Amino acid sequence: MSMDEQALTQLLHSLIERWESEVVEFKRGGKGFSTSDLGKYLSALANEANLRAGESAWLVFGIDDKTRRILGSEFRQASGELDRLKMQIADGTEPSITFRNIHELQTSEGRVLLFEIPAAPMGMPIAWQGHYYARAGESLTSLSLDKLDAIRRQTEATDWSVQLVPNATLDHLDPEAVSKARESFAQKYANRFETGEVKDWPLATFLDRAKLTLDGKVTRAAILLLGKEEAAPLLSPHPTQLTWKLEGPERAYEHFAPPFLLTTTQLYQRIRNIQLRLLPQDELLPVEVSKYDQKIVLEALHNCIAHQDYVRNARVVVIEHSDRLVFENEGNFFDGEPSDYLEGHRVPRRYRNPFLTQAMAELNMIDTMGYGIHDMYSRQAKRYLPLPDYDLSEPGAVRLSIYGGVVDSAYSRLLIQKTDLPLIDVLALDRIQKKLPIADEAIARLKRAGLIEGRKPNFHVSARVAGATAGKADYIRTRAQDDEFYAKLLTDYLEKFGQANRAEVEALLSDKLSDALKNEQKRHKISNLLTKLRRRGAIRNIGSRGKPTWTLAE
Repeated sequence: MSMDEQALTQLLHSLIERWESEVVEFKRGGKGFSTSDLGKYLSALANEANLRAGESAWLVFGIDDKTRRILGSEFRQASGELDRLKMQIADGTEPSITFRNIHELQTSEGRVLLFEIPAAPMGMPIAWQGHYYARAGESLTSLSLDKLDAIRRQTEATDWSVQLVPNATLDHLDPEAVSKARESFAQKYANRFETGEVKDWPLATFLDRAKLTLDGKVTRAAILLLGKEEAAPLLSPHPTQLTWKLEGPERAYEHFAPPFLLTTTQLYQRIRNIQLRLLPQDELLPVEVSKYDQKIVLEALHNCIAHQDYVRNARVVVIEHSDRLVFENEGNFFDGEPSDYLEGHRVPRRYRNPFLTQAMAELNMIDTMGYGIHDMYSRQAKRYLPLPDYDLSEPGAVRLSIYGGVVDSAYSRLLIQKTDLPLIDVLALDRIQKKLPIADEAIARLKRAGLIEGRKPNFHVSARVAGATAGKADYIRTRAQDDEFYAKLLTDYLEKFGQANRAEVEALLSDKLSDALKNEQKRHKISNLLTKLRRRGAIRNIGSRGKPTWTLAE
């Protein structure tokens, strides 16, 4: 939640009056407070908030934990450090979770940080670096077995995916899918396990660690993700099926059975994915993009699998129209509304199929932080195409449309020219091009920026060329490219030359970056790009932290 200074002050004094409990912790929070200890507290407080049916827990820095006096905290004062901390915490927790917000309050006695920690989702205890933590009064301790079981059993009565499959054995799992699952798990936890170590684990050990089985017994989630096609009848009468359907002058369809870890990619390959030329030759620059982005399509399809209401005995359907894909799955949107997740800040509290959801997160198919919808919208915007649309008009069903063509060429041209638009403005422009209403505040903001023209309600996206007062060559030199453009330059370089140190990476990319950036900003952008590619599993550092040498990940 977002709070002003007065609200934060009131919250701080309220927490101090109640003092420490299993869901509130105060620390001096000095400059050297370790990230590892911070992760332990997040795990403990998130788990305790879950057990007490709370929405949040609080960790407060800048308070003497003996006298209750505000002393101030120098923890991570540099610009951007708190945002980087969020990512570090997300990388070390499983399922991945981080602070809902880090509130910074300047008081007369000093700086106070209030870390807002979301409660662990139902059925999913939070671990830090592989260990579960809890609170015993004011002390940090390991999560006891009874508390661990209490969280895990929260959804046993309602979670369809966690139920054991009678007569199913490990022989009902597809060897190729299991091999792919090991590879995905090892990639997710590359900072914790060597790839060879995961490969050498006994099958039963790996499946339990990947949250696919329970004490070696096969669950419905395991059959869905890794089961052989002939094992699908074990889940009868629930249809374990994905359907691709082609609509238009030509008609076709195909059904796909488990293992969904593999067959989702096979379904994607059935989609006709041609290159689109968004702008004619005489309009600034011709731009070509693929009709559909594989990551967006698989994110949407994996979300359908994770959130499907299997009790309703229906299949997941993907309908390919000439200009869009429509994804249909059974069950209402489970936690909130799609719009709640557009900016990437909301963390879901509940899941329809928590066991399946966690297993898919372990295999890198989805995340459990609520970033999926935000990422789909951001990636589509970077491809200059209309944003996805959710349709919740039919009770008990969710439809998602992903566009594979231009609705308004002025919208696409504007996104090409202004690659730094915040997502909130792109969302508003998208609604304008689709003739949908937007808030008065958004209208005023877009009109001030010259992004829309016309009178209410007949607004349209401005067709004016960005930077018209400057020469076209100056515009191109200062225009930032998509991160994927720079990523492709780097990976092509590594593919050809094998490796590159930091100086070589900067020599490759610096003169390609916008001339509007200062040298320090260029170095910072290159650092962010390297971090992004490393976390994605595209590159790895074979040198030291101080003197990195980058190569393509195997």
